[in-house]
Amino acid sequence: MSEGTLTADPPAETPSHGRRGGLLSNPATLFRWGVRLVIALIVLTPPLYFEPSWLRVGQYVMIGAVAAIGLTLLTGQAGQLSLAHPFFMFVGGATYCVLGSEDAPGKVGFGLPSLVALIGAILVAAALGLAFAPVSGRVRGVYLGVATLALVYVGLYLGQQWTSLSGGTASGRPSPDLNLFGIKTLRNDPEISFLGQAMEREQRVWYLFALLLLIAALLAWGAVRSRPGRAWRAVRDNESAASALGVNVPRVRAEVFAISSGYAGLAGVMTVMWYRLLKPDESEFAGTYSIVVAIAFLAMILIGGLGSVGGAIAGSVLVFGLPGMLTIMIGGNELFGTSGANAITPAIFTSFVYGAAIIIVVLFEPGGLAALGRRLKATAARTQLGSTLLSPKGS
Repeated sequence: MSEGTLTADPPAETPSHGRRGGLLSNPATLFRWGVRLVIALIVLTPPLYFEPSWLRVGQYVMIGAVAAIGLTLLTGQAGQLSLAHPFFMFVGGATYCVLGSEDAPGKVGFGLPSLVALIGAILVAAALGLAFAPVSGRVRGVYLGVATLALVYVGLYLGQQWTSLSGGTASGRPSPDLNLFGIKTLRNDPEISFLGQAMEREQRVWYLFALLLLIAALLAWGAVRSRPGRAWRAVRDNESAASALGVNVPRVRAEVFAISSGYAGLAGVMTVMWYRLLKPDESEFAGTYSIVVAIAFLAMILIGGLGSVGGAIAGSVLVFGLPGMLTIMIGGNELFGTSGANAITPAIFTSFVYGAAIIIVVLFEPGGLAALGRRLKATAARTQLGSTLLSPKGS
């Protein structure tokens, strides 16, 4: 080669999987796409072949998942313990009914478009969460948990006494029908079909809830990966260090509490749509907005993995989904009877199951189901690395 001639180094050989193997030679990528495909099938196909009773179980799981996502942002990402989710669910459901319903004897209504009422319910719940900022910004740990527990009693009192808004414990008030771009979800108007399957009420509600859950999950994933999410974790891990780095700790704590409350408000709207009714509880220990529900949400995020959005959804499947599934499958069994002094109802059995699951998680896998998912993903990545190192060059 003559002087002055520039030559380029020969291109480095790349493993064959990068050129020809594609998806099948990359276990990690295959695992990710496999999970996405399974999730898509679980979400899109059940209305085509499941009975309405099974669809209602899935809808209830989605309600729990939306609320649990909000709680895992607050508790897992920002380190704030809250038992107030049932209160903000009640606020969201009541606001939706008030804004979206017409005036009726003894009941206040504004008659706004249902989509506006839905957004307004989320904003009102978030605003009340922000109003709790003087407490959430200064109280920590178990003290914050006890302080938020007081809100459950506030919601119980308001629901029972403010009947012009809630309808009272005797009859409640019906949920407005959500009109989404001309399609009404709570009744068959207009008639539509999907892949030859008529979309009745349960199918419509399923796809509506799936859409709301998808939006809630995407927003949560985006927040966790963004600057606010990093600020939440900084405050959770060390408030003094976060403050030294320029993080406004009280503002961040108030911000995430408001966001979590908005998620609970959305879950409350979904709840009144699911029941077709807003009905306040008669007791703080049993009902839709009770302390038992608050504990169930904590169980979801502990089992799923604190701070994990996907884990919150998986926890809802166990905590909210298992009782409904057992009721359908073995509700008539002698052991799992629904009445009698010695009967073990599906709800009681599920309490044992997720109570045991919490103990197992605390003792053996503090990261919950999310950690198991990450472990499977890491195993797939190691398998890919091993196959790359062992593959002959240039093959």
